[in-house]
Amino acid sequence: MPFLKALTIAGSDSSAGAGIQADLKTFAALGIYGTSAVTAVTAQNARRIDALTCLPVNLVVSQILSVLSDIGAQAVKTGMLGSPEIIQGVASALSRYPRIPLVVDPVMAATSGAALLQEGSLEVLRRRLLPLARIVTPNLPEAAALVGKPLQDESDCIRATREIHAMGPRWVVLKGGHRPVIESGPAGAREVVDLVYDGRELHRVSGPYLQGGPKQGTGCTFSAAIAAFLAKGRSELEAVRAAREYLSRAWRHSGEPGQTAGPLHHFYEFWPKSDDG
Repeated sequence: MPFLKALTIAGSDSSAGAGIQADLKTFAALGIYGTSAVTAVTAQNARRIDALTCLPVNLVVSQILSVLSDIGAQAVKTGMLGSPEIIQGVASALSRYPRIPLVVDPVMAATSGAALLQEGSLEVLRRRLLPLARIVTPNLPEAAALVGKPLQDESDCIRATREIHAMGPRWVVLKGGHRPVIESGPAGAREVVDLVYDGRELHRVSGPYLQGGPKQGTGCTFSAAIAAFLAKGRSELEAVRAAREYLSRAWRHSGEPGQTAGPLHHFYEFWPKSDDG
C-alpha cells in the first residue's frame, strides 16, 4: 500500500519543539510520510530565539517543486514563512498544485514572543497565500493582525472569521487558546473553543483547557495534524476535531505538571516519557 504523504513548508527549530521538526513528528505519529521545505533556520529553545536566517527564495521554491513533482503529497501545510518574498515564492509554487489541500498556519511570533514575520509580509499573505488555502488556522493575535483591529470579545472573533474567510480560504479556524476559558458541563469543567467557519455555518470545536501554560509548538502541531487528517481523507471539520484531540493528548503526556515551556510529546502512543516507567 503506498504511503500517504504531507509536505510542511516552515522554519527549522534547533530544539525540535516547533517548526518543521514538530510537523514531521506529528505526521509520523499519525501515520503520514512527511516531507519538508525549509524556509528559515533558527537557533532557539522553548524560551527564546537566539538567531534566525531566512533562506533564499529560489532555494525554498526548489525544495517545494522537487518534492511535489516527484514524491507528491495528499496535503501541504505552511508555517513560518518569514518574509514577503518567501510568501510570494511559496504561493507561486503551490498555485501549480491547486488540487492538494493546503493548511496555512499564519505564524507571526514564536511561543517565546519573538517576531517571525518581516514587515510587509501581511499584505502578501492576505493577497497571495490565503486564497490558495483550504484551511487557515490563526490564533487570536494572528487573527487580529489579519483583520487589522483588536478582537475584544466573541462577537469580534466571529466577525473576524468572516472577514478572514472573505480573503479567500475555504475554512477559517480561529483557535481558542488565547481566548477566555469557557466553563461547561455539570462539573464546570474548563475548556477552550475553536471557532470554525466555512462561509455558511459557524461551528464550535471544544477541547479541554490544559494546565501548565504555553507549550512550544502547539500551533505547528495542530495545523500539521489537520493536514495529516486531510491527507487521510477526513472532511475539514472532522480533521479539525481530530487534530484538537491529538494536540490535547500530546499536551497531557508532555513535561512536568505546571511546566510553562518545553515540547509536546508527539509519540505518546508509541513510547512513554522516562518518568512513566
